[in-house]
Amino acid sequence: MSEGLSSEGLSSGEFSQKEFSTGTAVCLLCPQHCQLRPGQSGRCRARGNKEGAVVSFTYGEVAAMQLDPIEKKPLYHFYPGRDILSVAGYGCNLSCSFCQNYGISQTRLPGDRVSPGELAGLAGNSLGLCFTYSEPGVWYEMIRETAPLVKAQGGKVVLVSNGILTGAYLADLIPWIDAANIDIKGFNEAFYRRYCGGSLSWVLENVERLAGRVHLEVTTLIIPGANDDTGEIRALARWLEGLRVPVPWHLSRYFPAYRSNIPPTEPEALQALWQVARERLPYVYLGNVSGGSDTFCPHCGGKVIEREGYVVTNRLWNGHCSKCGTAVFGVGV
Repeated sequence: MSEGLSSEGLSSGEFSQKEFSTGTAVCLLCPQHCQLRPGQSGRCRARGNKEGAVVSFTYGEVAAMQLDPIEKKPLYHFYPGRDILSVAGYGCNLSCSFCQNYGISQTRLPGDRVSPGELAGLAGNSLGLCFTYSEPGVWYEMIRETAPLVKAQGGKVVLVSNGILTGAYLADLIPWIDAANIDIKGFNEAFYRRYCGGSLSWVLENVERLAGRVHLEVTTLIIPGANDDTGEIRALARWLEGLRVPVPWHLSRYFPAYRSNIPPTEPEALQALWQVARERLPYVYLGNVSGGSDTFCPHCGGKVIEREGYVVTNRLWNGHCSKCGTAVFGVGV
């Protein structure tokens, strides 16, 4: 018997398939499909089996919250220069050995209590609300209940996500999402299995679902010897080029974190991959390194948005290059 997805779409309340003889529940929220005994939490630590149904263990609990520049997400073509309230719950449905935010993604502690209404109210003095830092998908109920409130007061809603969520649940969120930055951690299934405990195909399917429906940007943390193959970067650039709209791509410098002691990415190597990506994509950026954060006109090459840290100088005129008049992709640019 299924009390999660149905032929009509989403049911209310539960996200699981039950086995009544044992009390085991299968979580349907993400494609990991954790099989949970009564009282057991999933690999995300944020959801678990309560009396035969999969429920959120972190609903209404905040792990981290602060006001951030939108460029920190990173989003470079979505209201550049604005600040947005950023919030996270505990948990993640991947187990990346190089996780930069493992303190909240790979554990669960009692968080600060907040209701969707309170959270929306706190976002009212900024661009809106960004669900980020850990994996927002496992905090599904909080997003689904808070996002409409933010939208109703004129705010924008942003997701920074690993892209791993069952398609029907993502489709349910899309009408309430204005922008997303999705991690494509590598263009190789073996990389996802070895380093992340997931599947590349899950992510690519959801990137395709999002493209053209929300403002979309993509980030790849470049790890030496793991996902920095020139051929794979070229192939991913070609794949991104094939989406229905431009997708800015952020190539970020890796530093050792969590369980990974691989040496940091050399800036010169990152720059070389930037050149490869630029062969096909007009908007490619470098992260965690000086330089590489400015936006250039795709036609004349003139600098149209300059970024020095999080200080943004916008030289666009009504979204167009002031030199040649070419429109520059983005929302609120």
